[in-house]
Amino acid sequence: MKLKSVVMYESGTEAIAQSGPLADATAAAATAAVVSPEPAVPGEALEIYHLRTPDDFHVHLRQGAAVAAYTQDLAAGFARALVMPNTLPPVATVEDLERYRSQIVEGLGANTPHFQPLMSFKLAPRHDAQAVAALAIGGVKAGKLYPAGVTTNSEDGVRTIESIFPALEAMQEHDIVLCIHGEAPDAFCLDRETAFLSKLETIVTRFPSLRVVLEHLSTADAVRAVRDLPPRVAATITVHHLLLTLDDLIGGELRPHHFCKPVVKTPADRALLREVVLNGESKFFFGSDSAPHTREHKECDCGCAGLYTAPVSLPLLASFFEEHIGTRGLGGRGAVSSYGGSEHAGGGNGNGGGNGSGNGNGEAEAGDGATVHSTAGKAHCPAWVEAMEAFVSRYGAEFYQLPLNTGHLRLERRPWTVPAEYHGVVPFYAGEELQFRALRQY
Repeated sequence: MKLKSVVMYESGTEAIAQSGPLADATAAAATAAVVSPEPAVPGEALEIYHLRTPDDFHVHLRQGAAVAAYTQDLAAGFARALVMPNTLPPVATVEDLERYRSQIVEGLGANTPHFQPLMSFKLAPRHDAQAVAALAIGGVKAGKLYPAGVTTNSEDGVRTIESIFPALEAMQEHDIVLCIHGEAPDAFCLDRETAFLSKLETIVTRFPSLRVVLEHLSTADAVRAVRDLPPRVAATITVHHLLLTLDDLIGGELRPHHFCKPVVKTPADRALLREVVLNGESKFFFGSDSAPHTREHKECDCGCAGLYTAPVSLPLLASFFEEHIGTRGLGGRGAVSSYGGSEHAGGGNGNGGGNGSGNGNGEAEAGDGATVHSTAGKAHCPAWVEAMEAFVSRYGAEFYQLPLNTGHLRLERRPWTVPAEYHGVVPFYAGEELQFRALRQY
């Protein structure tokens, strides 16, 4: 499976060996992204796109020595990420939280852009009101519900949702988001997400103020359920669930590096996932579920579930949005988010609005703060860039009630090839030639 045009960012980090089997930005006015034609230089980019620095609201950084490498790969493209807690042992207490956060921050290195890990804890029946209150004081952003046995390191997961009702009551009181791996592990593998939806409805009904995120949607049924539930219910969508179907996993040869949970589904399921993302529905935002496993733990008789997408998720999303939306000018979409009782345009309108200003370098401020760079005197904002920015940089931050990032991501149209491995892990699209690079800027 190939896409026509892909954007890639480089981590700028050296490979770090993995050990073991698993090894506040302030708010800003600028909202829209721009493309600026630049002078032709042999071997250099002819087009440069800018969008607000993205967030990743679902990522696995594992543990041990490999944390530094995975964190640096992620920080090359993202300012913040919600880090999943299914380590061994799990992140379940304030002490665990502080220890893991410190390890992540220490692994950034001197040359890595500033990166903020957003921390979560792994829900269990032992989490009483006092434990949840302590986690809230410790700065936790979310509690993660893993049904027992549903995915990696979930054997100690929740067996009945009723057992965690006291914890959910406390999370509601402290406004901690509930994140859910929404699968019923005892159902047939392709039906597990749909089978869990009744439990999701039970939780949402019983806890009327609890904010809930159903993670890594894979089915049309889950999309429709999230659409129908109150605004305090949202969902993350991965790049691999937007691109793959079951045929890409087992339709020809078995592709172990396409194996994930929830497993990729049918073309009809993928079509509805694509629809809500391309339509700019603000309940649905980006979470990569980047989940590294070393080659030997993927290419074996009991291969682990998970795709390492951190180095390529933004590139693939850029290609996806460009292919499906195209290059109409600024204001081509204007997606709107209404979460929390306010409305936020998904992209700038480029009308100036009385706020425009310019300088001698050809830089101007468009209506709602959109920065336009044009060394050649021409600039426009393709609709696909606006749409991508809303998906990766706006909707998730708004749902989690975080300020939007202030920096930007620079995308350059230049070809390169994805390495066969990162730190012993085969990445998504390994060996494929990609047409763009990207670099976080401030």
